[in-house]
Amino acid sequence: MDKTLHIVGGGMAGSEAAWQAANMGVNVVIHEMRPKVGTFAHQTGNLAEMVCSNSFRSDDDEQNAVGLLHWEMRAADGLIMATADQHRLPAGGALAVDREPFAETVTARLKAHPRISVSYEEITSLPENGHWIISTGPLTSGTLGEAIAAETGADALAFFDAIAPIVYFDSIDMDKAWLQSRYDKGETEEERTAYINCPMTKDEYEAFIDALLEADKTEFHEGETATYFDGCLPIEVMAERGRETLRHGPMKPVGLTNPHQPDVKPWAVVQLRRDNALGTLYNIVGFQTKMKYGAQTAVFKMIPGLQDASFARLGGIHRNTFINSPTLLDGQMRLKSRPNIRFAGQITGVEGYVESAAMGLLAGRMAAGELLGASIEAPPATTAMGALVTHITGGADAKTFQPMNVNFGLFPPVDGVKGGRRGRKDRYKAYTDRAKADWQGWLAQQKLDAA
Repeated sequence: MDKTLHIVGGGMAGSEAAWQAANMGVNVVIHEMRPKVGTFAHQTGNLAEMVCSNSFRSDDDEQNAVGLLHWEMRAADGLIMATADQHRLPAGGALAVDREPFAETVTARLKAHPRISVSYEEITSLPENGHWIISTGPLTSGTLGEAIAAETGADALAFFDAIAPIVYFDSIDMDKAWLQSRYDKGETEEERTAYINCPMTKDEYEAFIDALLEADKTEFHEGETATYFDGCLPIEVMAERGRETLRHGPMKPVGLTNPHQPDVKPWAVVQLRRDNALGTLYNIVGFQTKMKYGAQTAVFKMIPGLQDASFARLGGIHRNTFINSPTLLDGQMRLKSRPNIRFAGQITGVEGYVESAAMGLLAGRMAAGELLGASIEAPPATTAMGALVTHITGGADAKTFQPMNVNFGLFPPVDGVKGGRRGRKDRYKAYTDRAKADWQGWLAQQKLDAA
């Protein structure tokens, strides 16, 4: 039996997966198509090349979920975080790096590892045999993308992805909004109150449409054609088709009664739907957008009930490649139809450098454990990595699954800690304290099993 782990893609996820697996005693081959086969974004053939920002975002491990993820990766002897710390640049509370020496150092350390080799070639099909991790990211080659689509049943994996914003539930003003499904549909109370509704008067609606049409938008590069995911149009495109289009589409006010003003029929209603099983995150229904971030915050806070909203994720539009992980992957990040293949990184539906590397860390450890005859369970959902992997392998709604950054809305609530905006600092500290203890326990259990 082949005891070698093969990793397709040498980005953040593939590099971290290789490092973790090799340090557990497994031989690893990284298959990287660059520089023989390039992409429009990459400039070099280095592993872990940063193609967009040079920031790993907040490094605050007590009040920020991505900072907590940094902490967990450092505790697991992560290559990506160690190299980022080595090439850190001044950036306030953020972790920004000097991108070229960062990638050069990651590449050098991986190539110097006695258990790791790099093969510069394009993998164009899903392997039938052996142990593999696919970590090709949002710029997966067209040929491999077609092979993945053929296996998973997806019509297309590469597209311009228009996504809707996600709001923290505890930042929504429920004195203005209310819980109700349209026409009170549903057999249970939970189903009948599945949506949060934000009412608008005619004047508020008209002002909202004006702001939407005037807002700064992301434009396509010359020669690019917009093919949207699942036929979902950005709300600006719908608004451009007529001022009443949204009021007869995602903002239609029918089948709803505002309990705060039961005798007043709203002119339009913005609905938010729960985005995770915990009920801590809500997405704005039908509000896919290509507005720039600053414009989104200003425009969406015009919605009654969202005037103080905090966003777990703003909307956006970009070329992306990812699979519907909640449907296709098991808890070990294996493709259910081909369990010899794991997926890691952005292709699993996480967003960001750090999240991608974190999923590589888990996939690398799980794959190595399997090769060594010791099953490694996913970390507790109370940890940052556990919350992410739980989200992508079953916690998210498969029908509306979209890429997600790590955020505290993915974590199970902490009992006995007050909620609301004023209690957020204490609540986030409780999340991080619990996560650190549980992460250390998970790491210690692996050491015990190895012994």
